[in-house]
Amino acid sequence: MKWNKYTIETTTAAEDYVSAMLMELGIQGVEIEDNIPLSKEDQAEMFIDFLPELPPDDGVGRVSFYLEDGQEDNTALLKQVRLALEELRAAVNVGSGKITSEQTEDLDWVNNWKQFFHSFSIDDIFIKPTWEPLAEEDKDKILIEIDPGVSFGTGKHETTQLCIRQLLKYIRGNAEYTPENRAPKVLDVGCGSGILSIVALKLGASAVVGTDLDPDCMTSTLENMEVNRLAPELGRFYVGNLIDDTALQEKVGTEEFDIVVANILADVIIPMAPVIPARLKKGGYFITSGIIDFKEQQVKDALLRAGFTIVEINRQGEWVNITARRDC
Repeated sequence: MKWNKYTIETTTAAEDYVSAMLMELGIQGVEIEDNIPLSKEDQAEMFIDFLPELPPDDGVGRVSFYLEDGQEDNTALLKQVRLALEELRAAVNVGSGKITSEQTEDLDWVNNWKQFFHSFSIDDIFIKPTWEPLAEEDKDKILIEIDPGVSFGTGKHETTQLCIRQLLKYIRGNAEYTPENRAPKVLDVGCGSGILSIVALKLGASAVVGTDLDPDCMTSTLENMEVNRLAPELGRFYVGNLIDDTALQEKVGTEEFDIVVANILADVIIPMAPVIPARLKKGGYFITSGIIDFKEQQVKDALLRAGFTIVEINRQGEWVNITARRDC
């Protein structure tokens, strides 16, 4: 299917006005381009770890929308857009208001991103996409095969790597720590593609339970469990919000887990902190990540209020892992 992309040249001050005007005309979904840098708050909410290099902000914004090619009413709709732009001038500086167009085609967005996901190692764990062959030199490593599908979670993001390193330590152990329980039961909150659940099982966890808000994550997780030859009875996975869904909390279990891992944003970990102690056994660990550096103190405060003891803090780039323990 072909689409016509229409771009309105406006000012950054008028971007929201122009977007609202388009929605009032029945145009759903707009694209905004400008040179205004993302704030750290926006960066955290959008889960972007590398900010693009932008030229200086020149005050110019571009608001684009798409209309299916060949629709008879496109001409009339574009006339309405031009009239509405002129009406906006009375309220805000809309700039030139020039509208340009170009034609584009549907792309396979679900699969095109695969060119950016390649195999990599964390210690002796080797994580590879399902579509790449396994090289001979990697056959002696702990193999994790992942196809994220429509779910987040390839393992390459700093936050996921921070969690994997903590799972390595608190399940298998290292020079600094020897776990008492070498086959812990693990709760994976916000399981996504299931990568952390799979890592936990491959390291020796006896069982995992996972939760996520997105039903698609259940499909991705179960498919990845199968790809990694893990028996389905090793994991239970539920859709829902652990923060306020008491029925889900009961399904997940009370004082059942040796480890809870949550690779989610700080703004989710903070309200979640009070419900996690009840999920953990005494002496159990809460491994958190997805925390942008400037929200580290807020998460620490929330964990302390919930009765946790902060055990360690690790950083990778601008991202933070906080591992805490339930002592009572």
